Amino acid sequence: MHDKRDRRTIVIVGGVAGGASAATRARRCNEEARIIVYEKDQHVSFANCGLPYYVGDEIHERSKLLVATPELFEQRFNIEIHTGHEVVSIHRDAKVVSVKRLATGETFDQTYDRLILAPGATPIRPAMDGIEKPNVFTLRNLHDADRIRAYIRDKKPERAAVVGAGFIGLEMVEQLKRAGLHTALIELMPQVLPPLDPEMAHIIEAEVVAEDVDLHLGDGVSGLETDCGLVTGVVLNSGAVVDADLVIMGIGVRPATRLAAEAGLELGRTGGIKVNRVMQTNDPWIYAVGDAVEYHYGPTDGPARVALAGPANRAGRIAGQHAAIDDADEMAPVYGTSVVRVFGKAAAVTGMSTKLAKKLGRESRSVFVVGKHHAGYFPGGRELILKLIYDPNTEKVLGAQAVGPEGADKRIDIVATLLRFGGTVRDLAGLDLAYAPPFGSAKDVLHLAAFAACNDLDGITPIAQVDAAMEGKQIVDVRTKQELIGGSLPGAKHIPVDELRGRLDELDAAKPTVTVCRSGQRAHIAARILHGHGFESVEDLTGGMLMHHHARPTNGNH
Repeated sequence: MHDKRDRRTIVIVGGVAGGASAATRARRCNEEARIIVYEKDQHVSFANCGLPYYVGDEIHERSKLLVATPELFEQRFNIEIHTGHEVVSIHRDAKVVSVKRLATGETFDQTYDRLILAPGATPIRPAMDGIEKPNVFTLRNLHDADRIRAYIRDKKPERAAVVGAGFIGLEMVEQLKRAGLHTALIELMPQVLPPLDPEMAHIIEAEVVAEDVDLHLGDGVSGLETDCGLVTGVVLNSGAVVDADLVIMGIGVRPATRLAAEAGLELGRTGGIKVNRVMQTNDPWIYAVGDAVEYHYGPTDGPARVALAGPANRAGRIAGQHAAIDDADEMAPVYGTSVVRVFGKAAAVTGMSTKLAKKLGRESRSVFVVGKHHAGYFPGGRELILKLIYDPNTEKVLGAQAVGPEGADKRIDIVATLLRFGGTVRDLAGLDLAYAPPFGSAKDVLHLAAFAACNDLDGITPIAQVDAAMEGKQIVDVRTKQELIGGSLPGAKHIPVDELRGRLDELDAAKPTVTVCRSGQRAHIAARILHGHGFESVEDLTGGMLMHHHARPTNGNH
C-alpha cells in the first residue's frame, strides 16, 4: 500500500471519459494527492455518446448530458478543474507542463509527479473548398451539438447530407430524420458500418432505405458546391451531386497525438500513443488513455485504436490508480464490442469479422441463425439474425454480429464475455443462460448458432458458407411452394422438406448436394434426411435464402 501522506501531484490533460475516470479513481486511491485536470473545452465531463440524441431532441434536457460538473469534482473529490485551459507542451526532464488560458492567451507552468494524457481524437475534416462554411458541421462536443441544434431551429434546413456511415453517422441520420430533414447518407466504402461483414451491414442498409434515406455507397466526396456563403451540395466521386442545406462530416477521427509526439513519447504503428498494460507511455511518469492511444486488440493479439467509451473509461480507471499508488490491475484486451440503433433495428458486433479474418489470412468459418429474441410462442417476439465466427482448427469463437429490433446487445455481450476467456463453440453451446418466455428461449439463438457450429466441426452437417460457389452442385430447395415467389437459386430442385423422404428418387445421391430453406433450420433437417439415406456429400446453406439475399453484391446506390 502507498503512504497515505503521499502528496504527489497528478496532472491530467483532458476530461470526458478517460480523463474524468482517471481523476476520480486517483482520488479514491489517494486522498492526499493533488489532482489537477486541464480541459480545453467548456465541459470537463459530458456524455459524448449522447450528442446525436440531443441534436434530434430525443434527449430533451441539455443538462442530462453533463455527467459531472466542475463543482462536483471539486466538492466531492477535491479535484482542481480548469476548463478553457490547453496544455501546449510537456517538459519531461523538469516534469513540467505549459498551460495556456484560452480566455486570455497567457501561459503558465505546472509541475507534476505523474501526468495522464487523455486528449481524445478530433473529427477528420477533409481539406476542400467550402469545408469552413457555417452549415458544415462535425460532432465532437456539446458546443458542436448546440451549434447544429441552433442551425436547425433558426435556419430551418430541409435537406441534410451525412458523410460517413459509421456509428455516429448512422445515429445522426436517424436523428436528423427525427428532426424532420430529408437526409442522404454518403459512404466511400461499399457498405455501412465497416466493422460488420457485408451481409449483416446489408440488413441495416435496407432499414435505412426503408426510412426514405438516400443511400450512396462506394462513392466518396470530391468537393462541395457553395452559393451565397453556404454549402448547397455535396459532390461525389461519381460526379453526382447530393443537394444539402446542412452537412455533417462523420468520416472518422484522428487521434490527438501532437502533444505526446512533440514531447518524444512513442507512437505505435497504428498512429496512437503506445502504452503498456497499465497505460504508461515510454516515459514511466506519463500515462495515456482514451481515443488517442493504442490498445491491445484481442481479435488480432496486436495493437489497435478503438475509439469507444467503454475502453476509455476502463483505461482511465487503471491509469488513475497506477498514477496514485504505483499499482493497478492490467488493462484487459479490447474486442471492439459495440452496438448502434438505426431506426427500427440495432446492430451489435464483437471480435473478429469474416472479412478481417480473410485480410489477416486466418482461417475462419461462420454460421447464421435466424430466430426470435424471446420464446416464439410469447407475444411480441422479434426476428433476430446472429452470425457466429469461429476457428475450425481450435474451435475458438472469434467474433459475432447480431442485427434485429430486440436482443442484439444481450447476445453480443455474452459472446464478448466468452471471447475474454478464450471460449470455444462448445463452451458457448453449454452456457447456462436465463430463460423465461418474455426474455429468451430455452434454446437461445446463441445456443442454436453454437449447435450449428459444432455440427459443422463434427461433420454431422457441414455448412455451406453464405457466399459459397454453387456451380456443379445439386441444390435442393426445401421451402414451401408459397415461399418460392421471392425467387430461388438457379437450377434448384424444389422439394418441400415434409415431402423429401417420398421423393428421394428425384435426386442423385452421388452428387454433391446443398440444401436450402429460408434461414437454415429446415435445410439442416433435410441434410440429415439425405445423409441418412446414403447421400455422400451434403451441406446446408447457413442463413438460407435470407442471408444469401443479403450477401449479394449491390451497385452501391439505393
